[in-house]
Parts: sequence; structure tokens; C-alpha cells
Amino acid sequence: MRIATPPPPTSAPLRVALYSHDSVGLGHQRRNLAIAHALRTHLPALTGREVTGLLLTGVERVVGHLPADFDVVRLPGIAKDAHGYAPREMSVPMTDLIDVRRAILSGALGALAPDLVVVDRHAFGVDDELLEPLRRLRREQPGTRVVLGLREVLDEPEVAVREWRRVGCERVRELFDAIWVYGDERVTDLRATGAVPAELHDLVVHTGYLSADRATSSFLRELQRPYLLTTVGGGHDGADLCRAAVQAPVPEGLGHVVVVGPQATPSRREELQALAGPRTEVLDEVPEGLLAIRSAEAVACMGGYNTVCEVMSTDRPAVVVPREEPRREQLIRARSLEATGAVDVIRAAELTPERLGRWFADNLHRSVDRSHLRRDGLAAVAGHAADLLAATPQEICHAV
Repeated sequence: MRIATPPPPTSAPLRVALYSHDSVGLGHQRRNLAIAHALRTHLPALTGREVTGLLLTGVERVVGHLPADFDVVRLPGIAKDAHGYAPREMSVPMTDLIDVRRAILSGALGALAPDLVVVDRHAFGVDDELLEPLRRLRREQPGTRVVLGLREVLDEPEVAVREWRRVGCERVRELFDAIWVYGDERVTDLRATGAVPAELHDLVVHTGYLSADRATSSFLRELQRPYLLTTVGGGHDGADLCRAAVQAPVPEGLGHVVVVGPQATPSRREELQALAGPRTEVLDEVPEGLLAIRSAEAVACMGGYNTVCEVMSTDRPAVVVPREEPRREQLIRARSLEATGAVDVIRAAELTPERLGRWFADNLHRSVDRSHLRRDGLAAVAGHAADLLAATPQEICHAV
């Protein structure tokens, strides 16, 4: 029988764990990394305690810089294939890989004994790898607060409903104290759309977009200025946008920087380099994507959550070319933001180099006011975390 460890003195740092399953792209880790910076920045003033923690991630490296007093636990990588999920690097059965990931998660959470756990998007990870580690944490550290963080758009509502059935609302209520939705409910409300079941509505808090006050370093590689920017996030997709971008006409006096992403294949980079004009530069990545967006004259991008939030933290004009398969999440996000005047949209089927070039030419020297949107989600997340941590056990009741 394990004897419960007495709680640390109130002067001890708050311990935070942020988990993301990380099968495709970099968005899950990037979102948790932004939250880690926000908690490290804002929680000490709200709680009187410093913050330390772990990023639990399946990405081979951190994209960006860790906040002070944070470290990384890297899970063996997974990827999607025609049958679902598969090991990204290792030649072992998927069940064995999940056993390894589950053991790492259980060990890390058990040893860290976090005050707060934030789980990105998938409540119990891949193949329920996080389910037993969370149950063990509930038994051994009942004071830990556990939060499920969701993008403001999951997918079409009927797809989300099927996913919730697989996850199980009862299990979510058993193990989670809150559901943070990282968006403005006036633009997209997951309760109103049916993308979150009614049984869980009382747990839902819309935080606002994780947009304003994103942490950056002070370094940006010197780029040809002034410049246009096209960026496609991690680079596991976005080939059509990059192909149109490198061939798009560039207005006189400007350069065009096309960032294909660190996960783009070498063959794609070679193809794009061969197609690029003399004033178009093709890069794998830039050290600070947000700074690159802030310094650009205009931006073309896909509709991933993090890139769109970075764009919305600026007044740079932006056109979004959303991915539409296999999920329509990016299209729904792009259309909803277009309706508010925050971005323009070009559908993938309508994208050509000429049309993209015309959009760039028409939007030079323009700024976009996005102040009508709730973009302070990072500061709001810290406030919600402080409230959860201050709540008594009686104020947070778990279903059994």
C-alpha cells in the first residue's frame, strides 16, 4: 500500500505537466508550449508560487524554446497510416509501442506528482495510452487538477459526436476537472454546434484564442525585406499551397519567403526550389515563425490553429488556404474567421499561382483590425488554472 506523500510547502513551485499525442504535424506540441510559457509567466502573480513542469510530447524536438524551469519527456513517435496509427521510427508492433508510451506516461506523472495536467485534444491519447496513467494519478494524487484542452473547431459536428462516443463522457467526467476550448464562443461555440456533448457542457470554458502575447525569442534570421510570406506549419502537407506560392508573381521591390516546414520531404523541397523565381526564397523553417509573420507585408498560410492564432496576433493581411481532407476542421475555422473579417480564404480547388499573386498585390500596404475577437486566451488560461488550483475538493466533484 502506498502512503500518500504530504503536500509540498506552499513556497514550492507549482508542478505542471502538458501532454500531447503528436501523430501528425506540430500543432499539438506548439499549443502546449504556448500554454507552458503563459503559465510560467502569469501563474506566479496569481498564486504566489513559481511554476515548473514537463512537456510530454511525441515530437522529436521542441519547436520553439522552452520556458525557464521546464523540461521535455519525449515519447516514442507515432504516425498515421492507412490503418490508423503506427510507429513512426521503431520496427515493433503498435501494441508494444503503446505499452512503452503508457509506461513512460505513468512513470513521469507518478514521479512528478503534478498540481496541474493539461491534455491536448485527445482525452486519453492514442489507444487509451493515457487512461490508466490518469486513473493512477487520481488515486495517488487526488488533489491534481486535470484539464482537457480543445481547439475551437474539432471537425464537422457529426464526426466529433462519433469521437466522443468512443472516448466516453463518463470517463471524461471521472478524470477531468474542466474542458478549456481555445476560442471565442461568439465565432464558434462547440456547445451550440453539438461538437461537445450536452453531458459535458458544465465543464466547458471558452478561453479566447491563444493568440495575444505568444512568447518569442528576439532572434529572426535576416530575410530579404520587404517580403511576402507563405507558411504551411510543420510541412507534412501543404504541397499545393507551396507549389502555387513559389510560382506566384512577386510585386516589384518585394521578396517572397516560402517556408515549407521541417517535416517536408527532401524531394518536395528540391521540386519547389526548381520552380521558384529569382526573388522567391524557399526555407525549411525560420527560428521564429511569429516574428516572420509580424515582419511580412502579407501572409498566405494554411488553416491550422497555431498559425492562424499567430496571424491574428498581428495586423498583417492574411489569406488562408485550408486543408479539407481528411478533416474539414481548417475549412470550418477559415470560413468562420472570414465571416468576421479577420482573414480572406481561397479554397484549395481554386488556388493558382496567378490568383495568389493577385491577392498579394491587392493586399500590400493594408492592415487588418482584429481587436473585435477574443485573442487573450493565454492570459485567460492562466487565470482559469489559478481558479482550479485554489478550488477545494468539495468545489470540484468527480463522477464515479
